[in-house]
Amino acid sequence: MAPGEKIKAKIRKNLPVRGPQAPTIKDLMQWYCLNTNTHGCRRIVVSRGRLRRLLWILFTLTAVALILWQCALLVISFYTVSVSIKVHFRKLDFPAVTICNMNPYKRSAVGYLLADLDKETNSALESLYGFSEAKPRERRETRSRSSAWEGTTPRFLNLIPLLVFNKDEKGKARDFFTGRKRKISGNIIHKASNVMHVQDSKKLVGFQLCSNDTSDCATYTFSSGLNAIQEWYKLHYMNIMAQVPLEKKVNMSYSAEELLVTCFFDGVSCDARNFTLFHHPMYGNCYTFNNQENATTLSTSMGGSEYGLQVILYINENEYNPYLVSSTGAKVLIHQQDEYPFIEDVGTEIETAMSTSIGMHLTESFRLSEPYSQCTEDGSDVPVTNIYNAAYSLQICLYSCFQTKMVETCGCAQYSQPLPPAANYCNYQQHPNWMYCYYQLYQAFVQEKLGCQSVCRETCSFKEWTLTTSLAQWPSEVSEKWLLNVLTWDQGQQINTKLNKTDLAKLLIFYKDLNQRSIVESPANSIEMLLSNFGGQLGLWMSCSVVCVIEIIEVFFIDSLSIIARHQWQKAKEWWARRQAPSSPEVHPRQRGQDNPALDIDDDLPTFTSAMRLPPGPGAQVPGTPPPRYNTLRLERAFSTQLTDTQLPSEP
Repeated sequence: MAPGEKIKAKIRKNLPVRGPQAPTIKDLMQWYCLNTNTHGCRRIVVSRGRLRRLLWILFTLTAVALILWQCALLVISFYTVSVSIKVHFRKLDFPAVTICNMNPYKRSAVGYLLADLDKETNSALESLYGFSEAKPRERRETRSRSSAWEGTTPRFLNLIPLLVFNKDEKGKARDFFTGRKRKISGNIIHKASNVMHVQDSKKLVGFQLCSNDTSDCATYTFSSGLNAIQEWYKLHYMNIMAQVPLEKKVNMSYSAEELLVTCFFDGVSCDARNFTLFHHPMYGNCYTFNNQENATTLSTSMGGSEYGLQVILYINENEYNPYLVSSTGAKVLIHQQDEYPFIEDVGTEIETAMSTSIGMHLTESFRLSEPYSQCTEDGSDVPVTNIYNAAYSLQICLYSCFQTKMVETCGCAQYSQPLPPAANYCNYQQHPNWMYCYYQLYQAFVQEKLGCQSVCRETCSFKEWTLTTSLAQWPSEVSEKWLLNVLTWDQGQQINTKLNKTDLAKLLIFYKDLNQRSIVESPANSIEMLLSNFGGQLGLWMSCSVVCVIEIIEVFFIDSLSIIARHQWQKAKEWWARRQAPSSPEVHPRQRGQDNPALDIDDDLPTFTSAMRLPPGPGAQVPGTPPPRYNTLRLERAFSTQLTDTQLPSEP
């Protein structure tokens, strides 16, 4: 190598080249590998030997691949919005307990309203099965229908009669009441079990519902006459009771003093004053213990059956409606103080002549709202009006949505649910064909065509009681005599007959322990955890820190892009200069100075710019070196006369 080139290489090696000052990407990468904190890249450059350098390249690339893989998993885990669950235990208060008699109204009080319906049902039983109910009891009071219906006769005998269908006679059915045959048109819906095999019969029992113009009808048939009669009776029962004022229905049902014989809570005596009246359309008067209307929420001092709620209920089977209720006993529901008691859906049945013990274990759940789930905090963001005087729940939302659709479509409200504002319950007098509309709407609701299931959402926080039920015969044979006598004496002011064990039921509700299990959802991933995971992976595989990451971004993105942009800008300027230059015959430029190949042997020291081979500044003119004066190359004597002692000897 020429001496000048050696000096250039030495200067280039010793100059502090950094970042965008590097002339090429190769120089930039070499500077980065020599100065970076990531040891793998540095070892690739400084390692001696091809095998060792190749191994370091493989190690570094493997580490980079593992980092990318782990970081991708972390990002995927972060956006899966998963949750973690924490379970802890703490003491708690006693819940609200709602108790209802399975028979909503005393038959002696409501019998005159249902006289025609009972008579029609007896006729159907006698026509279909050849028997009818026993004669009315002597205590049943017979009153004129005019006093109940204000001079109008119920229309259910003509509107929705009970029909019998013979498979051999298609399109026809026989009316139970008149015995005449009717022509059946429209859809026939057979309500049979899809799971259990029902024995085929030539006769089916059902009824027909039609719209207002009677052109569109639907016929509902049942494989069992029992189901048909109960469903048919229930429809007419709701129609009749919907026209009775609420105050009158409260008086026809059971009072708290009649239903509750004895009461104990946490070892202390209680009575009807500790219960709040709650009137249910299908269960009559129900009574709630430890309701939110109480001044304070009660709590138990210990767990176990001796420290919970103990009540003895008077069922009074003689007052039961045989067609409306086929079971004897009571229903109980454990719920929150501000929760509506859906006794008909999730209530627990209490058997007579038995002692029912219910052990409770409370689980409280707290879920995260969006984006982790679709739950709602209080239902304010759900586009359904809450028609219940209770806190929001999924069940309340579904029933409110259906009741609102019922009022909009049929013009009246269904009897078993609360009334929306400015609405009335459906009845024959004002809405003769409301049953057809109700059945069609309910079928659409079950098939999720009304949109209620799509807009209603679960609550984010809720309490759930896990119940353990056990039964024991009560009272025992040895204690039956004295126990019934004492209870009869205690209830002497309320009833005038001796109590029978089939009219009584004992109920015990208690906590198995005073611990509460809480299930709390929390985000499994957060921004802080994501950053820490990234740092752990970078530190584990490449010994990087945040500063190292910033350095990588600076070198590989900012500096590299600036170099590329500078080169592209220079090319663009050269292209524009060539385009703007006037066209002229191509003339070879005159070679002068160091541009002359003949003078390549010049070993003058290079400047900083020439050593770095950096392009000249914009607009700078590089002066050309003039050709040397060749006369200066002529050797001239330093002295005019040659010294004698320096003279060369002459040639012979």
